[in-house]
Amino acid sequence: MKKYIYIFLIIVTAILYQCKVHKQVAKAPVPVVTDINSSPIVSPEESIGKMKLEDGFTAKLVAAEPLISAPVAMTFDNKGRIWVLQMDDYMPDTLGTGENTPSAKVVILEDKNKDGVMDTRKVFLDSLVMPRALCLIENGILVAEPPYLWYYEIVNDKPVKKTLVDNKYTDGGNVEHQPNGLYRAMDNWIYNANSDKRYRKAGDKWLIGHTHSMGQWGISQDNMGRLYANDNSTNLVGDYFPPGLGINNKDQHGVAGYNERTVADNRVFPIRPTTGVNRGYMKGVLDDSLRLVNFTAACGPLIYRGNLFGKDFDLNAFVAEPAANLIKRDILHENGNIVKGREAYLGREFLASVDERFRPVSLYDGPDGALYVVDMYRGIIQHRTYLSTYLKQEIGKRDLTRPLNCGRVYKVYPTNKKLVNVTFPDNPAKLVPLLGNPNGFVRDKAQQILVDSKATQVIPALQKAIKSTNNPWLVIHALWTLEGLNAIKTDEVLNLLQSADWTIRMQALTILPSVIHKDNYQQFAQALDHIIANNDTLAAPYVGFVTNYIHPFDQKAANTLLLSLVKKHPDNLFVADAVVSNLQGREAGFQKEIAAIAPNPNLEINKRLQRVITAIENAKHNSDPKVLAKEFPKGAAIFSTVCKTCHGEDGGGVPSLAPPLNKSEVVNGNKEIMISIVLKGLTGPIKINGRLYKAPEISGEMPGFADNKDYTDADIAQILNFVRRSWQNTGDKVSTGDVSNVRKKLEGRQKSFTMEELDPSLKVN
Repeated sequence: MKKYIYIFLIIVTAILYQCKVHKQVAKAPVPVVTDINSSPIVSPEESIGKMKLEDGFTAKLVAAEPLISAPVAMTFDNKGRIWVLQMDDYMPDTLGTGENTPSAKVVILEDKNKDGVMDTRKVFLDSLVMPRALCLIENGILVAEPPYLWYYEIVNDKPVKKTLVDNKYTDGGNVEHQPNGLYRAMDNWIYNANSDKRYRKAGDKWLIGHTHSMGQWGISQDNMGRLYANDNSTNLVGDYFPPGLGINNKDQHGVAGYNERTVADNRVFPIRPTTGVNRGYMKGVLDDSLRLVNFTAACGPLIYRGNLFGKDFDLNAFVAEPAANLIKRDILHENGNIVKGREAYLGREFLASVDERFRPVSLYDGPDGALYVVDMYRGIIQHRTYLSTYLKQEIGKRDLTRPLNCGRVYKVYPTNKKLVNVTFPDNPAKLVPLLGNPNGFVRDKAQQILVDSKATQVIPALQKAIKSTNNPWLVIHALWTLEGLNAIKTDEVLNLLQSADWTIRMQALTILPSVIHKDNYQQFAQALDHIIANNDTLAAPYVGFVTNYIHPFDQKAANTLLLSLVKKHPDNLFVADAVVSNLQGREAGFQKEIAAIAPNPNLEINKRLQRVITAIENAKHNSDPKVLAKEFPKGAAIFSTVCKTCHGEDGGGVPSLAPPLNKSEVVNGNKEIMISIVLKGLTGPIKINGRLYKAPEISGEMPGFADNKDYTDADIAQILNFVRRSWQNTGDKVSTGDVSNVRKKLEGRQKSFTMEELDPSLKVN
């Protein structure tokens, strides 16, 4: 007995040593993997040593256990402290045992001795269940804890009042497909990935608006306030236009210029075998060296806006891939309104590690210009909803269930650069110059402090700043600070609309919805008409978008602007969708109105109009999902929780994720095929209504649910019946026995199906 106690104490001591904080910068040799079947828990110092970084860069530890565990998100406060969100309750084992135990936290980390490493910790909130995001604002903090969004007022680093902001922050969706982010954007709204909701505090009230839904985990903005995100198999998607525009027509799905694929390259280059990925058994997922080929867990995108890395890193994106233990760098370029990019390197990454437990999940800019990396440092990152038998076996081989008490934050920076934290003075007047700081984090934070503190005494300084001729960043952030203080004037915006600098004109156009009212709309209508007359192609889509805000005051003036846009730019895709965004309920009438000036049906304006008109007509024939939910309640609930994120609430599919279910010949066809897909999954291209859907337009695979013990055969029959009867689908009924019979036939099958396997007549050439 004494022998076993002695062995146990040795093991515990080793684990505690491995998880203690090491305050050291790595000088790493080229990392290697000596045994692909071994995945030891290592200290932060050793983990840094296992990283291969871009030449000339250094990784330094900022925080680690026992100060933090299982971190998934962080934010800096005005004092430079780091608030960390811990998802301690995520996947304690492969069954998710105890997943809903209230053990997650929000903690405050502080660097008391100013050596760059956090050394003290306060628990701000405890006993949370699966929290997803946090955001400091005014004298409090937003915390997303499904399904709720809460606001906690703060006094002396303690929560003193709890207010419910949204009781449906997450409406359905499993843990991998629920909203997150709470990103404070340039326009003073707070945005989310995987959601069409945005939030804003107005006095004691919270405003909930709507915008374009995008992404899965993580959200970021560039210097112009355009948003970027991604999903697990997609490197980077982004918007060509600011997020508050083009949201007025509820019948218009997929506005051009929003949720666009920014970087098409999805190739990744791990430096270790990555057999511990969910579909590692499938052909093409791993290469001959057992390394992941393409993104499978892309998350936490960041548009780098610091000034520390140098000019080559302007408008660069960094994307985390925790399943492959790496961070990718993408180089973006602007061409007119379009932003596209490519991966920075072929055959290597900006940062890659041979430590399998290094799990970068979120990336951030910091007050010193460094790139901050949140490392969950965990073996299991795949949620049980989609956990394959293959991955369960991989987890068992290398004991990836442990540890549950580790987590790290690192910062990456150029080795030869000195890190200097910008501090934020208490004097509001001294914050105004920081609105023009070369570090985008500093500009954002200065703007937020001024808006949060309602610093109206600096309005004269801000009004002077927007007249600056040598610093467009100062102009832009001063402008949005004035907007946040409800102090922007008509003449100021009109003057900026005439700026020779497109970046400034763009922001002046974007801010129009905040300033147009009954006493000034005529001035703005004239200014917009002048822009059209001057053939400003860059501005034309913006004119279309903001004409929405002229319409309530003067329908005729608004319609005249739209007709002028059609006449000038009938074949411009972005202008066409901007025009259509004005037309809810009157698309057919406008189509007749422009017949004389744009008669060709192949012009973009006619194609985009017809697209919405057809969708409206089709919807009239839809079965009502609300009625079907009464007949198949469990099926409707599962659809809302698991399916709608990828396939859309209307069954119309979601770009970059999944094809449509509505009117799909597969959904309406042989029920055994449909049951097989839901049980074992589907991979590869699929043809729906004559159109081929394949990666990267959609995700390469739909996971199956045969191994998920949460769903019985009766549950699967319900979801199939719900989908096969909703919208315009007319598939025959599926019984519990049907599911059970197919399950027996497929027992022992591990890999997903292809359409050709299921039905040779559905072969995709």
